[in-house]
Amino acid sequence: MDSQQFDKVKNAPGFIAALDQSGGSTPRALKLYGIEDGAYSDDEQMFDLVHAMRTRIITSPAFDGRRILGSILFENTMDREILGRGSADYLWNVKQVVPFLKVDKGLEDEVNGSRTMKPMPGLDALLERALGKGVFGTKMRSVISHADPDGIRAVVDQQFEIGRRILEAGLVPILEPEIDIHSPTKAAAEEILKPAIQEHLGSLAADQHIMLKLTLPDIDDFYADFVAHPRILRVVALSGGYTRQEANARLARQHGVVASFSRALTEGLTVQQSEEQFNSALDASIQSIYEASVT
Repeated sequence: MDSQQFDKVKNAPGFIAALDQSGGSTPRALKLYGIEDGAYSDDEQMFDLVHAMRTRIITSPAFDGRRILGSILFENTMDREILGRGSADYLWNVKQVVPFLKVDKGLEDEVNGSRTMKPMPGLDALLERALGKGVFGTKMRSVISHADPDGIRAVVDQQFEIGRRILEAGLVPILEPEIDIHSPTKAAAEEILKPAIQEHLGSLAADQHIMLKLTLPDIDDFYADFVAHPRILRVVALSGGYTRQEANARLARQHGVVASFSRALTEGLTVQQSEEQFNSALDASIQSIYEASVT
């Protein structure tokens, strides 16, 4: 594990840019960017277009390690190049941004109010390939829709089970048991999720560190114990469908928690903008999220 990257993720001010929209979420990301479904005829063209969007973001002068700690990539992005260098290599060695990789393959159908992750049969090979490309950590997402203890326990157990495999492979896992912001039992789900996570933390060895990516909670500083926990490298928050303004306002009240925003980061960016307009809009977005993350 790269000690410079570890130190940056643990101690530096800033936030994580989530640029990991996958096959299911890419059409929506492109539409928000101003590219309609009819602009591409197959997945290959779609991924070419989204890689061009990500390249435009990552190569922008507004995007660098002064305000951005890390960036989460989709597997397809990791396997491509940015200005002639592998994407992870470019992020770290040109921009000083720590690279992470989304490793989940999507969600199972809902059971007991939660959706666990689909099987990942090629995970070990993917982790080995990611290490070889200079990736520091991973991210995987489950979704909790209702405050059902059995469903929440299934999500947390699976996240930690696979998280241990990722640790053994030499990478730092970001566990993401997302609570749907529209859940009618969101606050109650948070009350169940927190102790479920705490139960697992005691089983981590002294040299094992994870990260948590959590929905912005209803009670401010609800996850302060996790921010201070010696086995947790960083607690990051997802925007979850909140506007950037709302997500930033909620985040600023969570001391020690930093952003890992996707839609909120790219809100307002379009393919039609000139480079000056695009870079200015991205700079304003990054600055606002940075300020909310350093509280």
